[in-house]
Amino acid sequence: MKSTHITLIISLVYLCCGITFAQKTIVSIQGNQFYVNGKPTYAGRVWEGHKIEGLLMNARLVQGIFDDLNPETVAEFAYPDTKKWDADRNTTEFVAAMPIWKSYGLNAFTLNMQGGSPYGYGNKKCLNPGFNQDGSLMEPYMKRLDRVLKKADELNMVVILGIFYFGQDQYLTDEQAVVSATDNLMNWLFAKKYRNIIIEIANETNTRGNYDHKILWPDRIHELIERVKQKEKNGYRFLVGTSYEGRVVPTSNVVKASDFLLIHGNGAKKPEQIQTLIDATKRVEGYREMPVVNNEDDHFDFDKPVNNFTVSVKNYVSWGYFDFRFPGETDLKEGFQTVPVDWAINSARKRGFFQKMSEITGVNPNNVNRKR
Repeated sequence: MKSTHITLIISLVYLCCGITFAQKTIVSIQGNQFYVNGKPTYAGRVWEGHKIEGLLMNARLVQGIFDDLNPETVAEFAYPDTKKWDADRNTTEFVAAMPIWKSYGLNAFTLNMQGGSPYGYGNKKCLNPGFNQDGSLMEPYMKRLDRVLKKADELNMVVILGIFYFGQDQYLTDEQAVVSATDNLMNWLFAKKYRNIIIEIANETNTRGNYDHKILWPDRIHELIERVKQKEKNGYRFLVGTSYEGRVVPTSNVVKASDFLLIHGNGAKKPEQIQTLIDATKRVEGYREMPVVNNEDDHFDFDKPVNNFTVSVKNYVSWGYFDFRFPGETDLKEGFQTVPVDWAINSARKRGFFQKMSEITGVNPNNVNRKR
């Protein structure tokens, strides 16, 4: 009886003091392979003669913690059944869908503190900042993020966590606020002891000036990559890189600084264009043996023998599914980016992707469910 009381008291102390226990999922890189808990992903898997082991099959699911703080636009994202937007409902439904995604072989997804375009492409006046204007953390966002990361840790899934999005960075006051936001997020992740995360500094750094803050442009974004790399606690640091817009080859300064390379296939209407992008990326000065991940590609054709997905994996490049509601589509089931999102696998495009991923990875959802 005394032992039970002592255990209960200790548990209450930990809860009251906010002490966080170490998480169970650790992502690492060895050469050009991703490892989870010391083992390569999809260990031993070969598909049509091509090695799948060590790849990071992913999907762009950036709206998992989305909110709109602009009262003038929030009604645009209302759920049809309730006629209102609900950020907590969105995250709850996201978390509930994660085991199903994993059962098909998805072992990673991209999430972003500032989301992505809630319209698929293009921005209006929605306010989804993730951070306060000075770069401090917004508590509601962090609570939603914590829920997603905990579930991912439980499922041994890797989260490609983006910090900035060019539709929202303008709400940060200045460059110092950008730096502070980066530091504050890293400190929060260390405090929570999450180790199943790789960092994407910004979604699509580019030369067109879409980002208001120049530290997020290609010629300077390596400063933030290096800043994240220099942060270390208990012998651990976060792996980090940044992505480029569709079909854009990474610049040498980023290639040299990054732990992995993120490329995007948007705009590659022909699979040959993906081949060209991959080849050019591997010729950039500073390239060495390292993972290359296409974590955003809005092209499908999963029923065809050659598509952007298959070209990527045959070149030992991880691939990321990006889907949104096309112009003219009104069914909530379509797409994973247009808000509000139906996170289930219930459209032709979604089913096509998950079935193809199951085939390539050798992870059969029926077998997974039977084991449960």
